[in-house]
Amino acid sequence: MKNGSAAVEPMSVVDVIRAKRDGHRLNEEQIDWVIDAYTRGVVADEQMSALAMAVLLRGMDAAEIARWTSAMVASGQRLELKVDRPIVDKHSTGGVGDKITLPLAPLVASCGAAVPQLSGRGLGHTGGTLDKLESIPGWRAQLSVDEIMRQLNTVGAVVCAPTEGLAPADRKLYALRDVTGTVESIPLIASSIMSKKIAEGTPAMVFDVKVGSGAFMKSQQHARALANSLVEIGGAHGMHTTALLTDMSVPLGRTIGNALEVVEAIEVLRGGGPRDVVELTVLLAREMLALAGISDVDPGEVLASGRAYETWCQMISAQGGNPEGGLPAAKHVHVVNANRDGVVATLDAYAVGQAAWRLGAGRSRKDDAVQHAAGIRCLAKPGERVAAGQPLLELHTDSKDTIKPAIAALNGGLEIRDTAAAHTMTVLEAVRGSVPVADAAPDMQAGDRV
Repeated sequence: MKNGSAAVEPMSVVDVIRAKRDGHRLNEEQIDWVIDAYTRGVVADEQMSALAMAVLLRGMDAAEIARWTSAMVASGQRLELKVDRPIVDKHSTGGVGDKITLPLAPLVASCGAAVPQLSGRGLGHTGGTLDKLESIPGWRAQLSVDEIMRQLNTVGAVVCAPTEGLAPADRKLYALRDVTGTVESIPLIASSIMSKKIAEGTPAMVFDVKVGSGAFMKSQQHARALANSLVEIGGAHGMHTTALLTDMSVPLGRTIGNALEVVEAIEVLRGGGPRDVVELTVLLAREMLALAGISDVDPGEVLASGRAYETWCQMISAQGGNPEGGLPAAKHVHVVNANRDGVVATLDAYAVGQAAWRLGAGRSRKDDAVQHAAGIRCLAKPGERVAAGQPLLELHTDSKDTIKPAIAALNGGLEIRDTAAAHTMTVLEAVRGSVPVADAAPDMQAGDRV
């Protein structure tokens, strides 16, 4: 039904809003109708904003979330992935310096699986995978379904934007949530993620649910609730799922930005790179391969061998990029020095993410452009000893007037003490769905099982 049609709708959106506002559960008919009507333009943005706020404040039970997800899937097309390899995907809830998809997708493909990574762009202090890859000259994010299938069958991995027909209701609602203060709603986060992944047609999924100052989920309790919801929705739709809760109190790796993170990802693919990035990449690869039923390959050995870098080059070339070409460099680099001798005790992920955003690495609104060269290089991280005057951070930007606000954003987020412990990549717990704990990565312990 088009907006402005004279046809009578079967129910009133105001009644649906009131029901959730007053703490009632929405039935299947209400959910199906409101998602369809919003997609068609019958329900206005201000009305869906009110409903989203009611969901944020009142919550949803598991049945409501599952139905909401199904309704968003039904708003568009579903891909049928026809690939001669086991298919598995990964989704991160977003963090600071989280470039893991870049080395992970080619690594898992090099181990024999197919990885259809339909990714997004960054908003606020969290970076977007597509923004990072678009810093590579010529690289294309938008592919047709035929191109996606061809690349999965030849290269084994594709990282691209979702096709236009996938879950259009989610695309509208996602943009609305960002400007109405409803991003943090666990039911809306879980249904948003899962509607795209179910429509994508991936049978197996590993979730990296970030926890800490630089994540949307600040507490382990809320992160666990989200992980349980993701795994539960996946199981209801026949998907094999595992969720890992990983620490995001400190930036991942030593770079935050777009081109800077690509450089670091390439270092990892060539057998180097920061320890925390390497460890999380290999750990997630093991989880993905376990879900894909591939047990005779060690992703750590594959990464060290350079085979994953070869796959990366094929993946980038297939999408029009030059894997050996130069990446953009910032016009201005400002160095932040240590104010005393000691050990770096704090490098707060949120503060660093905010600073990188102010330098131009991120966006405030969905349609904003990003500076591909902007970002931050961390020359020292928690646990490392420094001397007074020693460089701690490099602030990269094309706009000199962004440096002062970036320094202000770092206030309180960087601390040097006499002693401090080193920070390591931390997995807080695992939430497992339909894969038995005994079949998962041997160095992990299971958390709550759904």
